Amino acid sequence: MRKVILTLSALLACTGFAMAAGNGCDAFKWPVAREQALFPAATAAQSGAALTVGQAVDFSLAAVDTVSFEVPPERAPKAGTFGATASVTVPPDGELQLSLSDEAWIDVVQDGRTVKSAAFSGVKTCPGIRKSVRFKLAGGAAIIQLSGAKKADLKLAVLTPE
Repeated sequence: MRKVILTLSALLACTGFAMAAGNGCDAFKWPVAREQALFPAATAAQSGAALTVGQAVDFSLAAVDTVSFEVPPERAPKAGTFGATASVTVPPDGELQLSLSDEAWIDVVQDGRTVKSAAFSGVKTCPGIRKSVRFKLAGGAAIIQLSGAKKADLKLAVLTPE
């Protein structure tokens, strides 16, 4: 009986330590601390906004069937979902990291075509951050397209990879 109690106590202590050690955000392939710092103070934005690298915005999304996408989203959005577009100037090194607070599809369009993502990381156990996607682009103008969101609001951080 004593061994059972000691074993259960040790198991509970380890579980408590594991829960205290991380909140699920450490399961991302790269750090998301910058997003965690930016999201609480994200400025309001509407579809069509001009974004700046290093910024987070709190998008008010529109019904996906009312959004004018530059090119059709790579993944066709379901009826009743939400979306938005935004412009951004890509830095000369051409790398962007786009992180979202909730589920949605991200496309980046440059020179009239969709650019495939270079890397993706998604975690359902990180409070306030659902996914982060990296793109290798040419420096200059690009369009960010969000589609398939289940809610009408979504936070987006536009960063360069660390």
